Amino acid sequence: MQNEVKISTEEKEAVEKVMDGYRVGYAYLYPIEGIDRQEYVFDMTPENIANFIGSHPYDAQKIVLTDMLDRLILDTAGGFINNCPNQELCKQILPILAPIQMGETEPEEFPIVTREVYDRYCQMEEEAVMRAEISML
Repeated sequence: MQNEVKISTEEKEAVEKVMDGYRVGYAYLYPIEGIDRQEYVFDMTPENIANFIGSHPYDAQKIVLTDMLDRLILDTAGGFINNCPNQELCKQILPILAPIQMGETEPEEFPIVTREVYDRYCQMEEEAVMRAEISML
């Protein structure tokens, strides 16, 4: 294959850490400056969601979180949860998010990658499977 996808060892390890989760999904961050939206992939645990929202208090006008099928998990407006169809999930997020928003705690780091890195990783995996299948012919 002449156009083989390139991904660094660090990027590969980062994607694999993200994929260790059970609720991996997409985060779409719409910057206040109106520049292109930023896209990320991470495990949508209540802790990770709260830390992601809490780490963007002044640079995001809106954040939309979805599952891998692009179904809404929640969205924010002005740093606050606007729409969260799963109220049980919301009840789990708020006690973690509120202290971050009030400045009582700092957002914690967690495994997260850009959508671009994630997509390259998936393409690399698909190519590896295709090469294995071709070699068995």
